[in-house]
Amino acid sequence: MDEHFRTAPLAENLPVQLALIGIWNVNFLDIRSHAVLPYDGRLKHLPGYFQQLEMESNGKSVTNDDAVVDYSTCPVIWGEIGPNGQHAFYQLLHQGTQPVACDFLAPINRYNDVEDVRFRDDLMAQHRLALANCFAQSRVLMLGDDAIKSETTPPSYKRYRGNQPSTTMLFDSLNPATLGALIALYEHKVFVQGVIWNIDSFDQWGVELGKKIATETEEIIATQSGLDALDDSSRGLIEAIWRGQQQA
Repeated sequence: MDEHFRTAPLAENLPVQLALIGIWNVNFLDIRSHAVLPYDGRLKHLPGYFQQLEMESNGKSVTNDDAVVDYSTCPVIWGEIGPNGQHAFYQLLHQGTQPVACDFLAPINRYNDVEDVRFRDDLMAQHRLALANCFAQSRVLMLGDDAIKSETTPPSYKRYRGNQPSTTMLFDSLNPATLGALIALYEHKVFVQGVIWNIDSFDQWGVELGKKIATETEEIIATQSGLDALDDSSRGLIEAIWRGQQQA
């Protein structure tokens, strides 16, 4: 993936294409929420990693030229294993008022290395069902009610508006090489977006002040001195801690 990013023409460059899709969604369609939806339980922590990767890298509002941006940069990144999400938040994706761009991730092959034939067949059937759900969800997001032809118009509460952007990425199987390529794909995507947005993707100054204040606050909690210098809200919270600890 590193070599592909370095050498592939822009029109065929996967990180560049993924970055441009994201910029189109954020800056032109004003979609500021992005869900990562893997259809493989082994990738359950991947949305959390991409959340840190993108929001800590590109969650900036000042350009490299020290100017305040007048456009959106990084969307809110979140996600869940696809089958779990279908019973949690897909309702909002299909019929909610908040637009969300989605990335569907799925391996083409799984369980091929299981030796027990009967057990393997059952597992592969489960994987086919997971793939079917993945493709069905993206299809309905794209086509809405047109995904199923009907001679009658459903009532409004059963309507699917469609025209919701999503990207489906398939890889042959999940192994160290493909997982590394997938991570590198998103890392290079974030770099490209930072270049286009003219922000520094490689610092996280936004978390520094919180660390400094946390150190000062911890000392106040421990020593029970210096409370007068704080605002009313923080003072009330610390006093509640002291009262609770005295009663414990």
